[in-house]
Amino acid sequence: MSSVVVIGAGAWGTALAIQAARAGNDVTLWARDPARAQAIAVSRENPRLPGQRLPDAIRIVDALPATADVVLLVVPMQHLRSVLERLPTPAAPLVVCIKGVETGTLRLPLEVVAELRPDASMAVLTGPNFAHEIAAGLPAASVVAAADPVVRDRLTALLATPSFRLYGNDDPVGAQVGGAAKNVIAIAAGAVIGAGLGENARAGLITRGLAELARLAVVLGGRSDTVMGLSGLGDLLLTCTGPASRNFSLGLALGRGELLADVLAARSAVTEGVATAPALVARAAGVDMPICTAVAELLAGRTTLAEAITQLLARPRRDE
Repeated sequence: MSSVVVIGAGAWGTALAIQAARAGNDVTLWARDPARAQAIAVSRENPRLPGQRLPDAIRIVDALPATADVVLLVVPMQHLRSVLERLPTPAAPLVVCIKGVETGTLRLPLEVVAELRPDASMAVLTGPNFAHEIAAGLPAASVVAAADPVVRDRLTALLATPSFRLYGNDDPVGAQVGGAAKNVIAIAAGAVIGAGLGENARAGLITRGLAELARLAVVLGGRSDTVMGLSGLGDLLLTCTGPASRNFSLGLALGRGELLADVLAARSAVTEGVATAPALVARAAGVDMPICTAVAELLAGRTTLAEAITQLLARPRRDE
């Protein structure tokens, strides 16, 4: 039996711990807060995934484990660096299950890992996955992206089950760009629906958002075909249409006239697109990304939704 350590006991981390246990592994789930770790251990349920009992194969701890066969990093993007700085140095592959861009450095998740753990084997697990559905064992597909085929095959063997289909991919850059940009575009999609602009407008926005995502992936060294797969188009569709998406629901609230500060104050979970939007736009300097730029401006209070819509619709005509 292999040992899988999941760093981060939010909804997604807990869902992946359940999936890893379902795949036959011995699983350790790390929670930063000792009281929270104890509460989950006693109740065998995480309040962020109500109704999903944690299998007995999952051990909940508040001390970072020193050994494992694989480590899944499932903390918010802006906390990745601090967790890596505290994490013991295992020989196990480090798998980022995080979507975003680090503010300040403008680095993607694997770039942060490479900076702090340059000798580690690394990969990214990403795709169109809602935590509550993965935890429930509903059918889903995802991507393990890594440059090393041996790492891809090993992780797929450890985590895949008949209901959770994993595809290998050798373009971790493209896979990470898809995961980061889709959260920003989902805020725009939610705002479109919240403002009552209709499904036609949302479909057009998703399609043009996909073009932005592809341009950025290629500029950063990824491939456009990766963007057309699960980590790009698949994740974008889910996040821009699924009501369980935190980024879509935040945009929906903004489209209805709610204030950003009020929406965030009412939430306990992180909405990654809020921090990602300005960092993504800064990283994409010189790349034509009007939708992501409009979202960053809207979140910063430098434009209104009506102004952003007017500016997008007034862009020069051109061939697709």
